[in-house]
Amino acid sequence: MSGTGAINIAIPVGSPTRRSDKRRLALGRNLAAGGFLAPATILFTVFVVLPVVEAAWYSFYRWNGYGIPTDWVGWRNYLTLFNNSVFASAAWNTALVVAVSLLVQLPLGLALALMVARNSRSSMIFRTIFFLPYVLGEVAAGLIWRFVFDGNVGLMAAAARKIGIEAPFILADPDLAIYAVLTVVVWKYFGFHMMIYIAGLQDIPREMREAAEIDGASRWQSLRYVILPMLWPAIRISIFFSVVGALQLFDVVMPLTGGGPSNATHTFVTFQYTFGITRMNIGFGSAMGVVIFLICVTFTLLYRRFVMRDAG
Repeated sequence: MSGTGAINIAIPVGSPTRRSDKRRLALGRNLAAGGFLAPATILFTVFVVLPVVEAAWYSFYRWNGYGIPTDWVGWRNYLTLFNNSVFASAAWNTALVVAVSLLVQLPLGLALALMVARNSRSSMIFRTIFFLPYVLGEVAAGLIWRFVFDGNVGLMAAAARKIGIEAPFILADPDLAIYAVLTVVVWKYFGFHMMIYIAGLQDIPREMREAAEIDGASRWQSLRYVILPMLWPAIRISIFFSVVGALQLFDVVMPLTGGGPSNATHTFVTFQYTFGITRMNIGFGSAMGVVIFLICVTFTLLYRRFVMRDAG
């Protein structure tokens, strides 16, 4: 008791009052986090989880999309899918798109990024030119290149006649049409990856490059030992986008070849659209959708586990 008659009460550090305050603070933080996460969780559930579950359910039925599915066929749609020769061709074409994207498109984007990374006026002009194909819509790009490859009135046909040779009918040849698709894919998306690499190059400190030059490193040594290691975060993001985009390729192929000729240029998604949706075989198309989903999820999990594990 003090001289004024007031009583001072000391509350121990580990008292119930302190613990109660900590609980309320933790509860408030959890409620705030839940409030922020709830809208995203609801949207993810409605637009991703439920459609996938619904597609998985439909895949066990023979169903044309009308009414309630009642004709249970079990795993028959999946067995039909894996025994389908066109599906095998679509899987091969999708693998080709992935390979060309990784081995041609990404190196091209990186090379151009190294050329136009400086903030000069000429570099800005070339960046814009190289990025324009990506800005162009996929359907528009497919239609433009369909005109270019047309063996009757296309630009390649006109150029061939100009030099006195027979006009090639690339889009009508089952062996050549897939190369037209690969060409358009590289042309359409290399600018997107170029911009990713440019952003990564701008994050590399200038002092690092200058130090390499002072130490006598050649351009190749500087690229190999300084630039590429520090650009790796941008490269792995680019690889992820490239593979996932290739697995879902659709909008470029349909206006360019429609999956033809003779079903020679189908990818996973164009196969699903042609043999599932347009033919009103929704159960079969749902089975294909489940397969695509599982492939994408498997790749994403493995990529995150082995490539992105040290990100951030």
